[in-house]
Amino acid sequence: MESNSSIRERLSRQISLGIVVVAIALGLGVLWRLTYHPRTDDAEVFANFIGIASQVEGPITRLNVRDNQFVKKGELLFEIDDRPYRYALEKALSDQAALEGQIEDEQRKIAALVSGVSISRANIHSSQADIERWAAAIDQARADLANAEQGVNRARAEWTYTNNNLHRIEPLLAKQFVTVDQVDRARASEVAQAEALKQAQSQLLLSQAGLKSTLAQYEHSKAVLEESHAQHEQSIHAVTTLEPLTNQRGARTSAVETARYNLSNCQVYAPFDTRVTNLTISEGAYARVGQQVFTLIDARTWWAIGNFREGTLQHIEPGMRADVFLPSRPNIRLSGVVDSIGFGTTPDPDVFGRLEPGLPDAQRTLNWVHLASRFPVRVRVENPPPGLFRVGESAVVEIRGH
Repeated sequence: MESNSSIRERLSRQISLGIVVVAIALGLGVLWRLTYHPRTDDAEVFANFIGIASQVEGPITRLNVRDNQFVKKGELLFEIDDRPYRYALEKALSDQAALEGQIEDEQRKIAALVSGVSISRANIHSSQADIERWAAAIDQARADLANAEQGVNRARAEWTYTNNNLHRIEPLLAKQFVTVDQVDRARASEVAQAEALKQAQSQLLLSQAGLKSTLAQYEHSKAVLEESHAQHEQSIHAVTTLEPLTNQRGARTSAVETARYNLSNCQVYAPFDTRVTNLTISEGAYARVGQQVFTLIDARTWWAIGNFREGTLQHIEPGMRADVFLPSRPNIRLSGVVDSIGFGTTPDPDVFGRLEPGLPDAQRTLNWVHLASRFPVRVRVENPPPGLFRVGESAVVEIRGH
């Protein structure tokens, strides 16, 4: 039989062997978990943030928030004195109305000028009609003159005949070859023909005067026609256009919209659900365009950015589930999703050298121990409790996989 010491020695060896096996198994398990479920406590909480700034300048008349206050989207942050911008809007509106008044006045003037063009055109037509009428009157006057000349010639021929006849038979009265009655009739006929000749000559003079008057009226009508043409051309050139004024409408409208836009920007509202921070001003401070007044933290989305060793990145992919723990709340586990994996960090000057203009600055030292580089992995926290996170807060991130 074995002695008690031998039994104890064998039992001791078995226990030691078991401890070693368990330790190896635990080590392998820890190594497998650390490899396929990476974990890091080199992580921080992060959220997007902006420096809220005004798009107009002026003294702040109302500050509607306080430092570290939570503000919902659309709530008023602060107001700037809007009096200069109200005055600018009123002036822009007044200038726009004045321009429209000028356009209306010019439209009435143009309408009157266009009416003048129509009247001058009507005068041209009337003058042309007068010329045609006086041209016909000239033809008629020339015909009347020709008739009068023929009447004069006919009356002169008849008077000449009667006059010669009278002078022929008067000497015969003494010899009693003709009677007194015949002589009286011849004398009366001569007197009548002489009167007819005078009337024909008077008619000829009247026809000549009528032709001269008609020619004068014809020339006058031609002059009136030329004057009407000149007036028509002048009235056409006098007609202006609205383009110089209507082209200003865009500028006036733009001035009104700009003034209205500036006036609306005197009230600054929260662009999203946010947390106010770094508020160091009070009412009366002068806000300048583009100059940050305070900071807004975007409270809609929170991330935990963990720095993982480069050897573990092959086991991390976007879309994997992750757990986030906060040292300030170690009993709360937050679920998240891997959003992205960083593809670059600043090279270590002690290893790589310095990137400067000119030739590369390579290090001459030899490090026997190489530390693994770390790359940021961004994990988006799902449904974060309100008021839990702070930007820059320490965190622990563990990748759980798909």
